[in-house]
Amino acid sequence: MATIYRKTAKGHSEIETRAQRLSPRLRSALILIDGRRSDDEVRKLIPQQADETLQLLVEQGFIEIIGITQQAPVARAPQAAARPAEAAPPVAAPALPPRDFATTRAQAVRLFTDMVGPMAEALAMKMERARSPDELRPLVQTAQRIIGNARGGQAAADYGTRFLN
Repeated sequence: MATIYRKTAKGHSEIETRAQRLSPRLRSALILIDGRRSDDEVRKLIPQQADETLQLLVEQGFIEIIGITQQAPVARAPQAAARPAEAAPPVAAPALPPRDFATTRAQAVRLFTDMVGPMAEALAMKMERARSPDELRPLVQTAQRIIGNARGGQAAADYGTRFLN
């Protein structure tokens, strides 16, 4: 069984304002919570004390459980196609006509965060604040370079093809 968490209003507020001054470990984990990833997937992205980190976020009211699924463990997590529950819409996206800006921006941020992890935080926040395709484009190009450094040229090229065309 897999537990799915989402940010509470307090969690969203903390991401935007940093009012609660969470430690970097807790803040990075909070950023990873999206209402789609299972607890097992999130644990793989948290480098240290994953169980304790998730528990603290729940206890402090930053995240909440929204569901428990009977999802089988994903054995091929490093491959993008191995995460059908969270990646189904983005995988089909290249074949579809252009989406509205908000959807494209959200998908670009999500994929960037998935590929880079907590180190993506600063740029992901800038991407989320972009108000137009012209503002988003240079940020996506920067994200593409970071992905290239972290995951290699092919991953960077795939990301660029998806969001820069």
